[in-house]
Amino acid sequence: MATYLRGWLGYFGDCQTPSVLLDLEAWLRRRLRSVVWKQWKRGRTGFRELRKRGVSKDLAAQTAGSPHGSLAHREIARSEPALPNAYFATLGLPAMVVRS
Repeated sequence: MATYLRGWLGYFGDCQTPSVLLDLEAWLRRRLRSVVWKQWKRGRTGFRELRKRGVSKDLAAQTAGSPHGSLAHREIARSEPALPNAYFATLGLPAMVVRS
């Protein structure tokens, strides 16, 4: 995916509306967080992984036990950095807009 994004950014990256790229980047990271959450499959695994990433015990238990699954994971993204942008950067995902 990183190779595809680099090529796409090479073509579209120099645009006059960086806010569009910021919105696209935010959407992409939300989808990737959802995919990671789905890979954990079970609530028990989700709880363990969230705790490993520094989420409080109560919030991890509430999210892992939620029937909404990856939708509930969005609440964690707002309150505590379970899967921060730096995590995806270490995996090689490029930033869409270079922030000054």
